[in-house]
Amino acid sequence: MSEPLSASARKVQQALEAHGVALRVVELPDSTRSAAEAAQAIGCTVAQIVKSLLFKTKKTGRPVLVLASGVNRVDEKKLRRLVGEKIGKADADFVREQTGFAIGGVPPIGHKTPLTPLIDADLLQHDQLWAAAGTPRAVFALTPDDLQTITAGQVADVKQDVPG
Repeated sequence: MSEPLSASARKVQQALEAHGVALRVVELPDSTRSAAEAAQAIGCTVAQIVKSLLFKTKKTGRPVLVLASGVNRVDEKKLRRLVGEKIGKADADFVREQTGFAIGGVPPIGHKTPLTPLIDADLLQHDQLWAAAGTPRAVFALTPDDLQTITAGQVADVKQDVPG
C-alpha cells in the first residue's frame, strides 16, 4: 500500500475528485520544483510539464494564472493584450495568498481564490502532461483535454517567440 499523501497533495487530490476525473496524485522521492527536475523525476520531456505561473496585474492587482509548457517562457506583452492591462510576475507571498500553495508546487486547480487560467496552446500537442500537485515532490498525469476540463481555462498563445 502506498503512503498517505501530504496535506497539500491531498488537497489537490480532493480537488481532482470534486471535478469527477480519475486522476491520481503521486509523491515522488525526487524534487519536481522546476520543470527540468520534474521531467527528470518523471521520465518525460520538459515540454510535457505544466508550469503553473501566477502573474499580477499592475493596476488592479488581479491574479492571472498561466499554465505553460515547461519549455516555454511566457510573453508578458501577449498576456497584457489577453487580460487588458500591464502584468508583472507575482511574488511568493502573493502566490501563496491566492493559491494556498508555495511556488514549486502550485497545481492548476484547487486554489484558495478561484482562478481561470490561460493555457499555453503548445500543451495541446502532447498525449500526456504532468502537473504539480501541491508540493515540490507531488505531481499528477493528465491529458490536454483533462487540463481544459478541470480548469475551464482559455487556450491562448502565451509563449515568447524565439527569434530566428
